[in-house]
Amino acid sequence: MEDKIRLCSVDDVAEGFPCAVNPVGFIALAVFRVANEVFVTGNLCTHGNALLSDGYQEGDVIECPLHGGAFCIRSGEPVSLPCSERIPTYEPILENGQVFIRRARAQRVDENDF
Repeated sequence: MEDKIRLCSVDDVAEGFPCAVNPVGFIALAVFRVANEVFVTGNLCTHGNALLSDGYQEGDVIECPLHGGAFCIRSGEPVSLPCSERIPTYEPILENGQVFIRRARAQRVDENDF
């Protein structure tokens, strides 16, 4: 089994326009670009279960589209209320213009959620 999960092409991600990714068997992820850096986080707001990739990105902060709370893309830490719980972050691996994360670090979907 491959030790990495391919998420998207680096070209799929523009600053201010996060890319939503749904790898089979794993939680929904968002891929962000800040200048020449790429970041990967969980895509669900910990406050209201909205997709962060539908939110407003300014620099390294993503604002939830539901209630306006925000998170630091770099650390996953909440930076404004009502968000108070961090989102998961993953170290991106960039190879041949593609974005990957390590399979062992990815959070699997709990089958009990279905």
